Amino acid sequence: MRFLIGSDAAGEAPDAIAQALRDRGHEVTRCGALAGAAAGWADIARDVASRVARGEADQGVLFCWTGTGVSIAANKVPGIRAALCSDAETARGARAWNDANILCLSLRTATPALAREIISAWLAATPDGTEAEQIARIER
Repeated sequence: MRFLIGSDAAGEAPDAIAQALRDRGHEVTRCGALAGAAAGWADIARDVASRVARGEADQGVLFCWTGTGVSIAANKVPGIRAALCSDAETARGARAWNDANILCLSLRTATPALAREIISAWLAATPDGTEAEQIARIER
């Protein structure tokens, strides 16, 4: 799969996610501060979300200090279902039940070990279709 990873600041957690994805054979493209570009969280989230929505990547991972800002900004892009996840079980549920296509994390609270647990759960889950009707309602 092709992943975009964006953040408004560098950090150990984004690096851990990028490495975990590469270790599993996924293609990773860094965006924003992770690629050496200065930009605010809203712009980075919009860029990553727009590119995922257009099919330039299969999924995205976004970071900001709390993870909330990038989640809000990404969810403004049609076709995006960004989920702010602080643990592996929430990440698993976001993929399984909500077919989330962008994972949002906090630079403040996501340690490298936690980030690896979260991305592992995210990758292990697949949409199970039980909430397809609900997802269709938010796509209108």
